[in-house]
Amino acid sequence: MKIKRALISVSDKTGITDLAKVLKKYNVEIISTGGTKKILEDAGIEVTDISSVTGNPEAFGGRMKTISFNIESALLFDREKDAEEAAKLSIKPIDLVVCNLYPFEKVMKQSADFEILIENIDIGGPTMIRAAAKNFKFVSVLTYISDYELFMSELEAGRGATSFEYRKELMAKAFNHTADYDAMIAQTMDAQIDKVSFRLNFKEGKTLRYGENSHQKAYFFKMKEAENTYHDMNILHGKELSFNNILDISGAVNSVKNLEGIACAVVKHSNPCGLAQGKNQREVLEQAWQGDPISAFGSIIAFNTSLHKETVEFFELTNEDKSKRKFIEVIIAPKIEKDALEYLQHHKNLRVIEYDMSKLPEFKDLRFINGTLLSQDLDNKLYDKLENVTETEFNIDKNKSLIEFGLNAIKNIKSNAITIVREKNGSFHLMGMGAGQPNRLISTELALSKAKEFIRQDFKGKEKDFEIFYKEEINDAILISDAFFPFPDNVEFAAENGITKIVQPGGSIRDKSVIKTCNELGVSMIFTGIRHFKH
Repeated sequence: MKIKRALISVSDKTGITDLAKVLKKYNVEIISTGGTKKILEDAGIEVTDISSVTGNPEAFGGRMKTISFNIESALLFDREKDAEEAAKLSIKPIDLVVCNLYPFEKVMKQSADFEILIENIDIGGPTMIRAAAKNFKFVSVLTYISDYELFMSELEAGRGATSFEYRKELMAKAFNHTADYDAMIAQTMDAQIDKVSFRLNFKEGKTLRYGENSHQKAYFFKMKEAENTYHDMNILHGKELSFNNILDISGAVNSVKNLEGIACAVVKHSNPCGLAQGKNQREVLEQAWQGDPISAFGSIIAFNTSLHKETVEFFELTNEDKSKRKFIEVIIAPKIEKDALEYLQHHKNLRVIEYDMSKLPEFKDLRFINGTLLSQDLDNKLYDKLENVTETEFNIDKNKSLIEFGLNAIKNIKSNAITIVREKNGSFHLMGMGAGQPNRLISTELALSKAKEFIRQDFKGKEKDFEIFYKEEINDAILISDAFFPFPDNVEFAAENGITKIVQPGGSIRDKSVIKTCNELGVSMIFTGIRHFKH
């Protein structure tokens, strides 16, 4: 469709004169309003005042400008079916609308008062955008400044005309633009009457191979205007990410992003089964892997610092004995050094990802459940207090960093969660964890069994009896629970297995009974006042 007449009415004037000059190159008549008209005329561009088309002046402080029978008819009439009727009504077609809307979002974010909000609700703009979009078969509509350059190229290629397929793309963008605009106003106005509502817009949907299981279709979307999301990760090598990979990547990144120094998480089924923090990246990886070497098979591994070749050589990807090679699904770090990437590329399917997790956007924690939506704040608070509640105390100042490491781990593990953490040779590591059990005692049993396996890897046939070695090694460990102990049985089992230090939020009606059991067994206990359920 050849563009002969264009209506330009924009709030943000960026790039508008360049666009208008290209339109004039193809002898397009430009109709405009108020401030836009002045900008164009100041640039020496001839403009038709909109009042000569509407037959009415701008009125009511600019509230009435474009809304009229003549304007909407010029946009809406079917050029093939309605041409004769349009001629009788003296309606001359408008072939292009260029419009961005009043800056409602900008003034809303500036906490403008209610009257200013109201005055920044655009009425005429959405009307003509929707009219042009509805009639995209004949009319082009531009709503984003970022589209001007491509539009000008399209115009040059078409010698003043646009293609049907291109107008169809612009139509979809236009309806999304007005939908987002109205949703933002609606949500803001709901807040004005103390009503909570929630609207989100997601775009750039990617089709995944399948969902959690092969019979489930799956897609991956990005929230509009969100930056540095998982959708934006830089995949340097490997096959396409799966639905489960993305969930596990989130679990791995969340496990290391708030840790100090050099940290590594080994994640399986969204839970960190290995986690370590220290000063040497290779040693940190080895300690994290030692947390559960069997479960680490097919895991997702995240680092919070640049990844070095010396570290990744741990996976033995070039070992002639293939049984020695360690299979992992994904490795992710803020930066992958060139020689590390070259080494990792020996595994053709391994996904190698660069992602700056320090810039991970924080939003609400949302769960969509069959037509309903749960929304909550992120779990970003480790504790309210660190209070010794038993007769036997342990030095909080000395153990504070280790406690914080353990709490960071536990808030990323499915409830009921138990972690056992330890400091050794200046580094922190997760020795064992129990997750996702309906009975907390079973989680405690799992965590301690994993801790024993962890210690056995260090035993290596020493002369002393393993049980003696185990008691010595577990003595400095701390058992951390994501929620209170409902009964003393967890304390009793932990004490039987060498645990002498426990951290939990407290808050049970049986706290006194639990504390009494700790005192009888010589176990020290700290209350944090903050629960960390993760369902």
